[in-house]
Amino acid sequence: MTTKIRTLIADDEEGPREQLRAALERLAPEIELVAASVNGVDAWDDCLAFEPQLCFLDIRMPGLSGLEVAQRLAQLAEPPQVVFVTAYGDHALSAFEAGAVDYVMKPVEDARLQQCLQRLRQRQAAVAAEPDAAPAPSMPAGTLELLRQLLPPQRGAMKPIQASQGREIQLIAPEDVLFFQSDSRYTRVVHRDGEAWIRTALKELLTDLDPQVFWQVHRSVLVNSRFISSATRVDENTMQISLKGHAEKLPVSRQFQGLFKGQ
Repeated sequence: MTTKIRTLIADDEEGPREQLRAALERLAPEIELVAASVNGVDAWDDCLAFEPQLCFLDIRMPGLSGLEVAQRLAQLAEPPQVVFVTAYGDHALSAFEAGAVDYVMKPVEDARLQQCLQRLRQRQAAVAAEPDAAPAPSMPAGTLELLRQLLPPQRGAMKPIQASQGREIQLIAPEDVLFFQSDSRYTRVVHRDGEAWIRTALKELLTDLDPQVFWQVHRSVLVNSRFISSATRVDENTMQISLKGHAEKLPVSRQFQGLFKGQ
């Protein structure tokens, strides 16, 4: 019985997204499509929810680009393999030719996709042949550094967080925020002077916050790394972090525990 490969595709255009879905269904029966994301922000959130082993990411998407999504994925404990999909002669393609990651051009042609799939199968077979191999395929070495080089300069200054309190609109400087914690409807903003609640989803905040400062440590938690005092491993699968000047401890999900490796 063929082992299924959990796969995500992300493209903000419906036509190319559906064309790729149909081509994968036709050419790769081992692929199990777990999500078809309509933008980069949803792609990142869907990756955390479904933990795909393979991602086809459109390079140019609103919110988070495919490169930005891949950069975040590369830092997970078990990153998926990534294939970039593009309709443009992106500056990134020459770097991908070196074999760090694969790409296909739109409209996706069966022959090129078949070549890409064969490379992925070979990589998967190589991982499976290793006696101590991890169960999930990972990105080739050097991918994270490559993505850092390809990404444009960081966005400008972070905007104040606006929280309604009765008739008043409170403006909270991002640098004063200790962490954001979301539930199904609201996001809790804990800052130096207290806390507030906003309707902005955590995944939407990611597009305005500096990822070097604000670390996602759980699907529902985004923390200001400058306020982290320590990370403690509770047991083999559980970790939590403590913050400076704040008694509450925050969970770190398995996917993000690689952020705290120690020296």
